[in-house]
Amino acid sequence: MAADLREGRIVIVGASLAGLRAAEALREEGFTGSLTMVGDEPHPPYDRPPLSKQVLLGQVPADSTALPMRRDPDADWRLGVRATGLDPLKKRVVLADGESLPFDRLLIATGTRARPWPKAEEAALDGVFTLRTREDAAGLAERLAAGPRRVLVIGGGFTGSEIASACRERGLDVTVTERGPAPLVGALGGTLSKLAAAMQRNNGVDLRCGVTVTALRGDGNGRFTGADLSDGSRVEADVCVAALGAVRNVEWLADSGLAAGPRGIACDAGCRAFDMYGIVTDDVFVAGDVSRFPHPLFGYQMLSLEHWGNAVAQAEVAAHNMVNPGPLRRPHLALPTFWSAQFGLNIKSVGVPTFSDHVVIAQGTLEERRLAMVYGYQGRVTAAVTVDMAKSLDYYTHLIETAAPFPPAPGASDRPLAAEIPLPSDVPDPKALSHGPTVALTGHLPDRRLTVVQPT
Repeated sequence: MAADLREGRIVIVGASLAGLRAAEALREEGFTGSLTMVGDEPHPPYDRPPLSKQVLLGQVPADSTALPMRRDPDADWRLGVRATGLDPLKKRVVLADGESLPFDRLLIATGTRARPWPKAEEAALDGVFTLRTREDAAGLAERLAAGPRRVLVIGGGFTGSEIASACRERGLDVTVTERGPAPLVGALGGTLSKLAAAMQRNNGVDLRCGVTVTALRGDGNGRFTGADLSDGSRVEADVCVAALGAVRNVEWLADSGLAAGPRGIACDAGCRAFDMYGIVTDDVFVAGDVSRFPHPLFGYQMLSLEHWGNAVAQAEVAAHNMVNPGPLRRPHLALPTFWSAQFGLNIKSVGVPTFSDHVVIAQGTLEERRLAMVYGYQGRVTAAVTVDMAKSLDYYTHLIETAAPFPPAPGASDRPLAAEIPLPSDVPDPKALSHGPTVALTGHLPDRRLTVVQPT
């Protein structure tokens, strides 16, 4: 390892999960130089998954979700101040307080923020929330504990569904509006979304699909009272949560020359950022939710993932590559995984379900509400999702890593799959699969050795 890469000045913009794990990994890799952590929130790094689960249920307070530190990163923490600009020529990060931080290498891990309700005057009504930060969760948990007559959740993705689940567990009436045909359809496709819809309705959720909220209403004194829907109906409620997805925090890079846009910052498989002309940089790296990166197992599509595990794995790869010369750098090839707990079900996923054209239920049934669903794209396995059957995921992970044929051969399946007819996966935007691979990589091992096979 070149000694100069272990020294110098590294700035990490983004003091959440990816930023913290990268800082720890840099020290573990032998970096001895100065390390500065910049974060727009005033708190040390904290864990976000509990915010929509344990915090909303009142099981833990929002201020007790701090992330444990694996080791002291020996960093200069600049918390509560935003980065407002990047000068790649002078190698400086500009902060909102006017300070300019010089760097030799920069890691961008600014993540995402909650997409707000688009009408500012309606979003400002008392009782209207988003859920992303510790403060958001604390405020919403307090309102739920007060026992509102009804909660309106706008959006049936994972966050919206988990909020609805928490409301029902608290015994609160809740209405969920989803513009698509069913909850979770954007993440899991049509078949499993039908199970999600059934689970919500069976647990007493007033689920309205195929509709949008056209206006939020107040009482004249600034308090939220309900919402108008596109089908002409109205929902009376005391609390509203806009669960409209995430916005990637890239605006501060508008004049930086980097390939940064609404889908994130484009980078190579080694986490090095691209500039706007598609040229890879060698001193600016990206990790976590804000990144867009190619994955060889998924046709080299530029993936944008908002997964806890991806943030950790990518941060560690970025840290390794920041302090190692080219021949020793490694790619970010970890398989995406995520999980969700809602309405008494444990949902876990490996791979990329939206990178699919067909699905087959390999174990269990929708009626049993305990199953393993395998996703395929152009004849090979690309993802699997289990519902209360997480122990099967290791088997499907191996199928994805080895580009196994789809439908899968007998193995973890509890019946012959030859009798099963694959169903369309019904992912909402197949046009997002923009191109096909020229080669496929399969059989990668922990040491990242790869076998290259030409597609047939």
